[in-house]
Amino acid sequence: MKTLPPLIAYIIASTVLAHSQNEKIPTPRVATPAHILGNIPDGTPPLPAPPKPTLVVAKADILSTSIHQQGGRTITIREIKPIDLPEPPQQASASAAMDPAVREHIADYHATHPKDDILYLGATIYRSKNSPPRTLVRYNPMGAGENCTFWSSADFSLIAGGIHSFLDSAGQTHSIFMSWENIDIDSKTDPKSTQSYENNMPEIPEFPEGMATWQITGKPPTDTKALIPIQSLHDIYNKEHDRLLEAYEGRERARIKEQAYLKAHPPKPKNITLNYWRTKTPTATTKGENK
Repeated sequence: MKTLPPLIAYIIASTVLAHSQNEKIPTPRVATPAHILGNIPDGTPPLPAPPKPTLVVAKADILSTSIHQQGGRTITIREIKPIDLPEPPQQASASAAMDPAVREHIADYHATHPKDDILYLGATIYRSKNSPPRTLVRYNPMGAGENCTFWSSADFSLIAGGIHSFLDSAGQTHSIFMSWENIDIDSKTDPKSTQSYENNMPEIPEFPEGMATWQITGKPPTDTKALIPIQSLHDIYNKEHDRLLEAYEGRERARIKEQAYLKAHPPKPKNITLNYWRTKTPTATTKGENK
């Protein structure tokens, strides 16, 4: 095997070290209890972002100014003297990336660190005052080319905003991409379409009390491994239900508070200033147009 150039070896070593320190890509990949990766959002406001740098232009450097009104705000467009910008960083040499030793190291790395899987889910949560929530879930296994539908006794609204990524029982990392909606069975009418639920309500299966379970409707996936993340998601739900519920209630309180604040303090459009400069004098085309 060829010896790697020092720079390339350093990049690969740094990348492997960074991933090995990130819980989202476990090494080695062995059977492990399914668990949530990262924090569970609970409505706590994020830390304020650091202030963005502002461009201060001296009056002597402003060549022309035009002011426009749009939607209750003022847009100021200024042509200014050219500003010296730093040179863009040089890209790594393509020949170095094609070095056989580099390709071999990259292949070894991908063999032991498969890509994260994205869990595509669509959930409809049916609610009633007289029964616990039941969720109809449409599941599209990534790359499998087939869909799977199942009923669950888990309340997927707790999962929707509470779990962004997780590790399943087989050691695979998953990120969740889910659309979801609540349907009030007692309402009888769909407020979006004014149609009655009575004629379109699916038959909800019976579930035992206690831990959340699920059951497939229709044809199951050909590859049974595609069901591992679904079972793992239910294992996590059962284990972390109280935390997920508390976090959901926190997000709801934060949402209601924000809506009330925005209603009392409607956001006003902010004035903006756009600066530009020319580095070359436009030349005329054959038709007299500038280019």
